[in-house]
Parts: sequence; C-alpha cells; structure tokens
Amino acid sequence: MKKDITQPEEIGIRELKSRASEVVRAVKEHRARYIVTQRGVPVAAIIPMDAMLPDKGDNDSWNRLMEIRNKIGKGTTSKSSVEILSDMRR
Repeated sequence: MKKDITQPEEIGIRELKSRASEVVRAVKEHRARYIVTQRGVPVAAIIPMDAMLPDKGDNDSWNRLMEIRNKIGKGTTSKSSVEILSDMRR
C-alpha cells in the first residue's frame, strides 16, 4: 500500500490501536506520515525517524535562533524579528 508522503493522513487514536503494525510499516517502508487525532483534535504526529527535528543542543542554527529570540524578548535590539531573520538570510 503506497502512501502519499506529501500530505499526512489523519488517523484516530482508536483506529491507530487496531492498525498500529500497518501504520508503522507504512512509515518505515513508504515514509508515510500520520497525524493522530483524539476526538477529531490533532494531538501527535508519526513520522520517519530521519524526518525528526535535530536535537536542540546539537544544532548551531537552533542555538542562534534561541539567541535571537532572547534578544527580541529582552528588547536589546531595535530591529524587528522580520528584519533580523532577513539579515540572517543574506
């Protein structure tokens, strides 16, 4: 069963319980992605392991972003967050 990996499929928590093996196999073999819902509200995501965000402590970009957030939050810069991000892209 080939999944469209561009759009995550929603799956209710009860359905996930009954189809867990199938869902994990689809994620592993076809890189499928699922949004788990509880009473229709998204509560979790199931994605391939290599699609996860990097660990915060191991990523220089993440650390730089946190520094910028702290500067903006403390008002130590006269630039807006949009201006700072634009400067970073140059």
